[in-house]
Amino acid sequence: MATTDRPTRFAVDLLESAAVEGRRDSRSAKQQLDHWARVGRAVSLHESAGRRRVESALAGDLPLRDLSPEERVVANAEIDVAVQTRAQSLSFGAALAAEGVVTVAVDEDGALVEYRPDGTAVVLETPSDAAVPATRG
Repeated sequence: MATTDRPTRFAVDLLESAAVEGRRDSRSAKQQLDHWARVGRAVSLHESAGRRRVESALAGDLPLRDLSPEERVVANAEIDVAVQTRAQSLSFGAALAAEGVVTVAVDEDGALVEYRPDGTAVVLETPSDAAVPATRG
């Protein structure tokens, strides 16, 4: 069976991890991503009692402590991926602002900015301010 490659986008963290992990097994980042995808596909397609138990635990119908150590590894990997995926799509600043919480973050220019619940923002410190040491009076 002939395989063809299609242009595909991957999350930066996956690509960077694949490059690091791939070097250990003399694989390119693309080869490592292909390997991970094939292993994941095989695990996902393997319908077994263990897989059903993992899915039951992920659904909350079975306590994680009731899984075997191997099943727990799979369940934890599934949970890690779900958390990472969800975290990338959330705006914690917006959620906190909706609760009336003031947040402080570094913006794309490197400035320290206070974000207020009313939608206003105040620059607290710019990168050039941070480079100047404070003087004592």
